[in-house]
Amino acid sequence: MLPLTFAVLRRLTHEEFRSGEAIARELGISRASVCNALCAVARLGVEIHRVRGRGYRLGQPLDWIDAEALSAQLGNRFSVSVQEVVESTNTTLATEAAQGAPHRSCLVAEWQQAGRGRRGRRWESALGGSLTFSLLWRFPQGVSQLSGLSLAVGLALRRAMLALGLADTALKWPNDLVHGYRKLGGILVELQGDALGPTAAVIGVGINVRLGPLKDRIDQAVTDLGALLPDMPSRTEMLVCLLRHLDAVLSCFEVGGFGPLREEWQAAHAYQGRPVALLLPSGARVEGRVVGVAEDGALLLSTARGEERFASGEISLRPARSIASAA
Repeated sequence: MLPLTFAVLRRLTHEEFRSGEAIARELGISRASVCNALCAVARLGVEIHRVRGRGYRLGQPLDWIDAEALSAQLGNRFSVSVQEVVESTNTTLATEAAQGAPHRSCLVAEWQQAGRGRRGRRWESALGGSLTFSLLWRFPQGVSQLSGLSLAVGLALRRAMLALGLADTALKWPNDLVHGYRKLGGILVELQGDALGPTAAVIGVGINVRLGPLKDRIDQAVTDLGALLPDMPSRTEMLVCLLRHLDAVLSCFEVGGFGPLREEWQAAHAYQGRPVALLLPSGARVEGRVVGVAEDGALLLSTARGEERFASGEISLRPARSIASAA
């Protein structure tokens, strides 16, 4: 039913009503099929206004990804595929990577049915209200030489946000983009390869564009670009900007690793120098003050035992006062 739902939605605007009869005629289906197709919009996070005798209208405009504009602006630098629905862009692109997909392949989805975040968490997204994509970057190095990659990706996202006009965007170790300590975007990096290389990195990115009612279903403090940018660019323009900055940062990382990017990343860290509590997967908690990050991306924390290192992907970071109040 989802392909038909998308076909119907593409024929609707937020400005005027369209009759089910007219849509059915265009698609060569029955009016009942149009009605049934629109029953699926709630799970997509789309609001539809229905008025008997007038038809259907979108509650808010839908910002569709423009594949032709992407191709025109990015040229041959990236191979971009736009799909309406996937389970997960990372899962799909990882399969394609194993089958030989080329370097700089990018898969962007209008909607993910089962988007994934860090440590198995679900990534919530709404049709037209999120920008979710994955980028395949093939490194000559082995997996062990790519420490700090998720931090480098975060830096690229922050640079892109600044270029789009959003100031005060910060980073949260190890893989979040935040604004005012609220999550704006996330990163999921998955690696395939041998110990000595080469390595295929599938880099998943999710940016909150306009969350709408979806915000109430997310179990953490979040924000979106719609609340922060008075003149918001299209999702197509955002993706072009993000890919260009990812290209620049990943090309630098490929040559020198995270080291050359470390100082810039630390300056953008929302928790730099702050007292924090680190929650380990075991449930243990470590309190201390953030010193910075090492050249391999590990978090450096000053604790009662001295300076300690914590590896990317193994811990959660929250302000110490938040942990105390939640206890």
